[in-house]
Amino acid sequence: MAGVSGFRKTLARKFDDEIRFFKGWMTRPKAVGSIVPTSSVTARRMASVVDPGSGLPVLEVGPGTGVITRAILERGIRPDNLVAVEHSAEFARHLRQAFPGVNVIEGDAFDLERTLGALARQRFDCVVSGVPLLNFPVARRVAYIDSLLDRIPHGRPVVQLTYGPRSPVPPGHGDYTVEHFDFVIRNIPPTQLWIYRRSPRN
Repeated sequence: MAGVSGFRKTLARKFDDEIRFFKGWMTRPKAVGSIVPTSSVTARRMASVVDPGSGLPVLEVGPGTGVITRAILERGIRPDNLVAVEHSAEFARHLRQAFPGVNVIEGDAFDLERTLGALARQRFDCVVSGVPLLNFPVARRVAYIDSLLDRIPHGRPVVQLTYGPRSPVPPGHGDYTVEHFDFVIRNIPPTQLWIYRRSPRN
């Protein structure tokens, strides 16, 4: 019976997340980008880039209802070693309740200098991004990736999801490389994952 009870709780949590996400999409479709949360399969794949042994905190941007947040914690990151930047006040409140100990910061992912405040100079192990970049001009996407790469060690990744067939941040526009990481069919809609790193040093 314990297994059935656990399954029901998981199902109820997933349903609650989907309702919350859909409401967020209805009020701010440009900021949310999808009508349902990221699948757990996609979340685990994105969290796989995290190095729990690096000693550095992880930066998550655009966590939404926290599906990827949960996967990052399950990867072995302590809650106090995860910084999550969320634009939506409602999602930020939900994240603080669902993941006590995680440093949830409500603010603009495109202005991290201001949003991170005292953590603006912090180095992170990597960045996991769920921000719907296709809703923004290319120049803003490039500036966004540059800002993230400035906050992690050279060679470490920024992993980004997108629902389009190509990288949302095109190559050749800055000091970064673009790598296709995965195509996850078990997501609604199917999701492409991309990785960005600083260009190799000569």
